[in-house]
Amino acid sequence: MSTDSRSGRAPGAPASLDAAIGDVDWTVPPEGSVRSWFSAPSGDLAVVSLGDPAQPRVVLVPGATGSKEDFALMLPLLAQAGYFVQSFDIAGQYESHAAGANSAYTYELFVGDLIAFLDAGAPAHLLGYSFAGIVAQLVAIRRPDLVRSLTLLTTPPGSGNVFASMKWLGPLAPITTPRRGAGLMIWGIVTNKNRVPPRRLEFVRSRFALTSRRSVDEIVGLMMTAPDLRSRVRALSIPKLVVAGSHDLWPLTAHARFAHDIDAEFRAYPTGHSPSETTPHQLTADLLDLYSRARA
Repeated sequence: MSTDSRSGRAPGAPASLDAAIGDVDWTVPPEGSVRSWFSAPSGDLAVVSLGDPAQPRVVLVPGATGSKEDFALMLPLLAQAGYFVQSFDIAGQYESHAAGANSAYTYELFVGDLIAFLDAGAPAHLLGYSFAGIVAQLVAIRRPDLVRSLTLLTTPPGSGNVFASMKWLGPLAPITTPRRGAGLMIWGIVTNKNRVPPRRLEFVRSRFALTSRRSVDEIVGLMMTAPDLRSRVRALSIPKLVVAGSHDLWPLTAHARFAHDIDAEFRAYPTGHSPSETTPHQLTADLLDLYSRARA
C-alpha cells in the first residue's frame, strides 16, 4: 500500500489487483504492443511501445541485468490511462546486448543513449529503475526540456560506493571489486534469492544467455562511484517521485531520506527490489497521480 493516501481512489483496490497477479509468462509481450529497434549512439536498442503516439509519452528504463519486459504489467495500465508508453533494453542488456560492445560502458554512454531516445520523440515522464535511476537523474539535469516528471524506482539512495549501504553486501563493499560484485548480483538472481515465481525465474535466468557480462561488471563499477546529484535534482522544477519496496536491497529509511533530499514524494510498497513486477497497479496509480501534476 502506498504510504500516501491523498488520492481519491478506493483504498486497497490496487493492492488487491497486485495480490491476484499470479505466475506470469514474461516472454509474452503485452497485447497490442509494438517491438522495434532504436539506433542509439552506442548501437541498436530493443524497444517495446504501447498506446497512441499522439498521447503524452512515458519512458520506463530498466537497470542492470534487467530488460523492457520488467514493465510488461505496467504498459497496458498506463496505455489504458491515456499514455504512450515505451521501454527499451539498455546497452549490453538482453536484446540490446550488442550495443556498447566496442566501447566502455560509462555514464556518458548510457546518458547519451537515453537523451537520444527521448530527443527522438515528445518530452516524456521518465522512470529509471535501480541503476537506470542514476542515469535518469543525469539526463534530467542535462536536458530538463526532455523530462516532464522524474520517478526513481528502487534507485540507489546514495553516492560513492552505493553497495556500502546495502543490507547484505554492505560489509563486503570495501573489498569487493566490480567483477566480484557483479558475480554476487548474478548469483543472487539465478539462485532465486528474490524468491520469484517459477516462470519469472525461468525468464530472468534466460536473459543471461544474451546479456553482456562485461556490461554488468562495468555497471557495478559505475555504481561504486555514483555521483552525488541531490542538490541538482532538487533544483529541477518538475514533479519527482521516489519509490521503494519495504524489503528492498537498501533500507527504507535511506530511500525516504533520499526523497527528502531531492524534494520528491515518497512511496513504499510491501515488496522487494522490483515493484514494477510485483506491485504494478499500486505503482501505476501513484505514477498517474504524479503525472497529473506535471506541466502540459
